[in-house]
Amino acid sequence: MADSQGSTGKKPVGKMISFGIGSIILYAIVFSNEGLVTEWFTKGKWFAALPIITVFIFSFVHGTFASYLWSVLGLEVVKKK
Repeated sequence: MADSQGSTGKKPVGKMISFGIGSIILYAIVFSNEGLVTEWFTKGKWFAALPIITVFIFSFVHGTFASYLWSVLGLEVVKKK
C-alpha cells in the first residue's frame, strides 16, 4: 500500500503541532475578548459578514489540524480503485 506522505513515510507532526497551536490561539483570542466579539458581530450591516469569515477561518485551521492528527495517528482514507 502506498503511503500518502511519500516514500519516506514521515508523519506531519510539525504541521499538526503548528495548526493545533493556531487553533488554540484562535479559541483563546475569541473567548478572552467575548465582549468585543459580541459587540462587533451584532452591529449589523457589513459587520454581519464577520461571523461568517470567523467560522471559515476556524474551520480551515481546526480542520487542517484534525486532518494532520489523523495522519499522525495512522488513520487514512481508503481509496477504492
